[in-house]
Formats: sequence, structure tokens, C-alpha cells
Amino acid sequence: MALSDQQLERYSRHITLKEIGVRGQKKLLAAKVLIIGAGGLGAPAAMYLAAAGVGTIGIADCDNVELSNLQRQIIHTTEDVGKSKVQSAAGTIKALNPDVTVKTYHEYVNSKNIAAMIADYDFVIDGADNFPTKFLINDACVLGRKPFCHAGILRFEGQLMTYVPDEGPCYRCVFEAPPPKDAVPSCREAGVIGAMAGIIGSMQALEAVKYITGQGQLLTGKMLVFDGLKMEWRSVRLPHKNHRCPICGDSPTITSLFDEEGTACSLS
Repeated sequence: MALSDQQLERYSRHITLKEIGVRGQKKLLAAKVLIIGAGGLGAPAAMYLAAAGVGTIGIADCDNVELSNLQRQIIHTTEDVGKSKVQSAAGTIKALNPDVTVKTYHEYVNSKNIAAMIADYDFVIDGADNFPTKFLINDACVLGRKPFCHAGILRFEGQLMTYVPDEGPCYRCVFEAPPPKDAVPSCREAGVIGAMAGIIGSMQALEAVKYITGQGQLLTGKMLVFDGLKMEWRSVRLPHKNHRCPICGDSPTITSLFDEEGTACSLS
């Protein structure tokens, strides 16, 4: 597949990079990335992946755009209030880059539909706004052998890590189960600075681009933590594998997908 003159111009800053070049750009155009959650994290991740020329982007979200979303969910505009988030996101992506095919899933992601949803994608972005869904994404990706990037934000802090099958620990290796309901305040209760979503969501997009092009070091085996008030990054080294992990350990007890109880919010 040869790049058109328009594509050569659109992606010229990528093509100039020796780590990307024409070959890497072709990989991006052929790639498929699923973003679960078109909110604070999913919004910047989707926009940067679309701008990068990822050929197929899936967006899964069951919510509609609310006015309070616009402080951080930059893929939506005031005119989109009341629309489904997936419809709004798809419109922004297509306006940004007509090269991209957008697939929308206006439905609640659960144990019955997630395996089929992730099946055709090369990489998954965890932009979910609650712990049960985040653990479900992990479990589906581990059982389905799909790489994904987890992230979370709250107040002025953010964190992210990437899971690649056989290359490092999964989310359950680090956090075995969701916290008790109401143990962690929601973004609605505690607040979140809008720019934090942009910082961490953009880094999720970068992890996807690196994975697709095979360049650089991914956040496998470590958790990157950012304190926005102090402007400090901290890299937490994780064990290569938690042998007692209930899904990827030596004697797994989780062998099929299920829906965790609780609705505690970790990001939005």
C-alpha cells in the first residue's frame, strides 16, 4: 500500500522520524485500537490516535455528553451536549482525519459483550470511569491475550501502566480486586483538574503508537505515577509476574469473565 500525496503531507512529521518513517506510518494506518470510555482519558487518546492515522478506532461508551464533561473531555463540544458520547467522538474524529474508520459501541461494556468487542483489535485503551469495568477490561485482555494500557486520574494525580501478554504483570497482579464501594472518592466528589486527563490520556495514545510501530520501551513491568501539583514523575517497578495473581498466576482462579460488584469511580 503506497501512501497518497495527501497522506505523505499529513503524516510528514511522523515520516521524518527514523523510528516511524513510511513503514511505521503504514503500520498505524493498518492498525485497530479500541478505546473503552469516551471521557476524560478516552477523549485525548482518541484524538491523538486519529491524528496519528490509526486506521480503525473503536469507541465504546454508554453515556451521553453532559455540560460538566466539557471541562476535560475535549473531544466533545457545547453543541454535542445531549448526544451520545460515541456519536460525538466519531464526528470529531472524522472531521480531524478522514483516513480513520470509526466503529461505535453505544452500550454498557460488560462480561457478556467485551470478549467479542475486543476480538478484532490490536490494542485496547482503558478509559473506563469505574473500578469494576477496569478489572473487566484487564480480565478480558488477559484471557483474550490482548495488550492494553490502563490509566487513572483523580484530583491532580494520574497513573498508567501497559500490559502485554507474557511481558509483564497485569492489573490484577498489582490490585487484586476492586476497592470496597465508596472507599475511593469519585471524580464528581473529589474533582479532577482537566489538564490531567490530557496528560495521561495522551500518554496512553503514545503507548499504543509505540506498541503498533514496535518502537521504544512500553510501560510493562512498571507503573508511572504523576503528581501535577509538584510536577513530579515517579516510576514504580513492578514484579515481572505475581505468581499468586488470580487470573495470570500459577494457579488462576479466574478462568471466565464476570462482572464485579460496585461502582466506585477512579477517573472521568
